[in-house]
Amino acid sequence: MPPVKKQNDLPAYLFHQGTNYFAFKYLGLHFTAHYAVFRVWAPNAEKVSVCGDFNAWDSSASPMTRVTDMGVWEAKLPRKTVFEGQKYKYAVTHNGKTVLKADPYAFSSETLSKTASIVYRLPEYAWGDGAWFTHRKKSMRIDDKTRFSCPINIYEVHLGSWRTRDGRPNTSGDAYLNYREIADLLIPYVKEMGYTHVELMPVTEYPYDGSWGYQVCSYFAPTARFGTPEDFMYFIDAMHKNGVGVILDWVPAHFPKDEHGLYEFDGTRLYEYQGSDRVENEGWGTRYFDVARNEVQSFLISSALFWIEKYHIDGLRIDAVASMLYLDYERKPGEWIPNINGGNENLEAIAFFRKLNSVILSRHPDIMMIAEESTAWAKVTYPPDDGGLGFNFKWNMGWANDMFDYVSTDPFFRKYNHSKLNFSMMYAFSENFILPVSHDEVVHGKRSLIDKMFGSYDEKFKGIRLFLAHMMAHPGKKMLFMGSEYGQFREWDYQNQLEWFMLSFDTHRALQKYTSELNHFYLSNDALWYDDFTWDGFRWVLADESEKNLLAYMRLGSAGKKLLCVFNFSGAEVSDYPITLQDCPEKKWKCVFFSGDKHSDDFASVRPELSVKNGKTKFSLPALSAAYYEPGGKAEIRLKNL
Repeated sequence: MPPVKKQNDLPAYLFHQGTNYFAFKYLGLHFTAHYAVFRVWAPNAEKVSVCGDFNAWDSSASPMTRVTDMGVWEAKLPRKTVFEGQKYKYAVTHNGKTVLKADPYAFSSETLSKTASIVYRLPEYAWGDGAWFTHRKKSMRIDDKTRFSCPINIYEVHLGSWRTRDGRPNTSGDAYLNYREIADLLIPYVKEMGYTHVELMPVTEYPYDGSWGYQVCSYFAPTARFGTPEDFMYFIDAMHKNGVGVILDWVPAHFPKDEHGLYEFDGTRLYEYQGSDRVENEGWGTRYFDVARNEVQSFLISSALFWIEKYHIDGLRIDAVASMLYLDYERKPGEWIPNINGGNENLEAIAFFRKLNSVILSRHPDIMMIAEESTAWAKVTYPPDDGGLGFNFKWNMGWANDMFDYVSTDPFFRKYNHSKLNFSMMYAFSENFILPVSHDEVVHGKRSLIDKMFGSYDEKFKGIRLFLAHMMAHPGKKMLFMGSEYGQFREWDYQNQLEWFMLSFDTHRALQKYTSELNHFYLSNDALWYDDFTWDGFRWVLADESEKNLLAYMRLGSAGKKLLCVFNFSGAEVSDYPITLQDCPEKKWKCVFFSGDKHSDDFASVRPELSVKNGKTKFSLPALSAAYYEPGGKAEIRLKNL
């Protein structure tokens, strides 16, 4: 190893201790009055140099000096020789082999087949979203017993395929819209549709479109596919000014094996685990981060804080949490080594999540830290001091999988699968859940959301309206993947924009309007979101009517508000079905929302009536329909959406 030029450097000390949560201010490229200062962590390298446009890519022109015992290297180049927009990499030599590596801390990067880092200074952006942050803090009610008593209705978006330039496919990478163009189109759409947030599939720079962004090579740079970092700031600022939150997909589990990336960065396994039992997910072809290593913790937590503080992100959806928590994830017996207690839990990953969430939420308690955790791991959304992982939300993938299975079943046989409909309430309040209809569920032969519905063309539209009405009423926050709101039949394709031409058909246009009306009904009726996480906000009315495929429950809001939600998942209408409404002295109920299509024969023949006579309550519903009722007088069925 080369001699170390000692530095009394607190940021370096904290970085090696795993507690430098702003490592992006220390490592990477930074400017002083006279120098461009490059720093990189490569402890096992024999030598490192920085090369780029400023030295004709001569790997011997700008050697770096090792400045910490634990492997930080530094080079100072005259500031007048390094200009914004120039490309650069690190030439890292180990065992006589030199590899050019992109800067892990670069703020800007080339994209697709080009892989260099770009000299870039984050702009002093003039943010205009102060009112949004006041709203966010108030609505999340962090210090209130009614925590998260706010509507959260998320629209999941893949920026490369929501819309493209002139509708052209992105097969050559030239049809992407700019962040600013997307914002100007997306904002009015999500507001009209009634969404509170957009969730972006990963925009951290990635080289391969087919990974959808989940194989990240640059954790501090927004992808250049859609413009500059400043363009992305504009996107978020514009969203906030219009009252829309922004959630990012963030990938701390794994990274790809691209030569220019984090893969064996200093010639050895550095960012990844050392042992062969943990190092790789062979199915994904990626390396797992060694989250037990202090410097990796500094790197990842700094990345999370970077997006929150520098880009004003409102939440992070943490991808593939289960793959980090289980030592035997997608591994056969003999391919993994138990932990020190003999179990399959990754104790280091548990500690990392607790640390990550504690750091983020102690600084920003109104941030959404969302776990995509696909198992029944206990206490994902409990605080670390209560034995939890410290997230504040978790995707309810059990609910989603059960519902997709149920709505795909012929109504004649649904009575044998009724548990798919009501089982979710056995655990609905065990975590702070988000009900997800995500991108993962509408690709690779899983069929689009509307195509999951059983039956004929018309029955599918009835089925999806019913599904969405149940989803909106069920406890938990909401998320819907783009295209599902108007019933795109084609599975999602990352290279082509959504099939917006489908809106030229009456049925699809009516479904889009229905979804908008349902979303706005959700936003304006706090019984559907005031208490999503305890039994105080929910009461069963009809849970076990499997023979007739019926379901009914009460959602309870602030100030004694009540909303009776009734669902007929059968293929036949139901008339005068008796139910018992406990602790409900109201003698009249009005229908305030109905999923039926006013053009259908079912709507004409059976209206969603609810009657109370002599203390007995009865309801009638057409096949494959839902109705919401409030205490009141004359029925007022909402049909302006249709």
